[in-house]
Amino acid sequence: MTDVLPGVEIDAQGEPAGTVIWMHGLGASGHDFEPIVPLLQLPQVRFVFPHAPARGVTINGGLIMPAWYDILALATAGGEDADDVRESATMIEALIAREAGRGVPSESVVLAGFSQGGAMALFVGTRHAQPLRGIMVLSGYEVLGRTREAETSAANRTTPLLFCHGTLDPMVNISRARAAFAAYGEGRAEARWHQFAMGHEVCPAEITLIREWLSARFAR
Repeated sequence: MTDVLPGVEIDAQGEPAGTVIWMHGLGASGHDFEPIVPLLQLPQVRFVFPHAPARGVTINGGLIMPAWYDILALATAGGEDADDVRESATMIEALIAREAGRGVPSESVVLAGFSQGGAMALFVGTRHAQPLRGIMVLSGYEVLGRTREAETSAANRTTPLLFCHGTLDPMVNISRARAAFAAYGEGRAEARWHQFAMGHEVCPAEITLIREWLSARFAR
């Protein structure tokens, strides 16, 4: 069995209504989005923020840092290391399986992420064999787009999808996010796109939107 990634966990108050597994961006850690949890006002939900493995990142001169995958080029599609993406996907799948073992089936799991963490949430979520509660992509994009048609799971073709992106993002051009949203959101009844006048970050208005979207997913 794949080892479960270490990370930060904020448990629900009482029996969890579900779990949000939230992947951080390049060079960050599971602590990155930990402070956002009180703002989301979801005491019935467990939050899991895994730490990405440390690896060399080509666009940063080979510097070792937390990364879900090596990035050879960021400006265009196809710059991600495919083997790294699949290795990290297996680790995230193990987190979903652990939740099932703790009484939270995949149907009650939301996959979320920021930047390359958002790319992983989209990749794993759209390919997971069982239905998920939702997929949230913040300032993210698509990886391994060439495998989309062959690998997208029928179980998650209608899963609620939320994309948020900054119009001033200098790291991930908004066109890449739009292309990913078009590829996965077309024909999906519950697919939402929102953009904000911000850079590669999260803003207060976006946090409000995230709270509303997650609240709808976990309404009892």
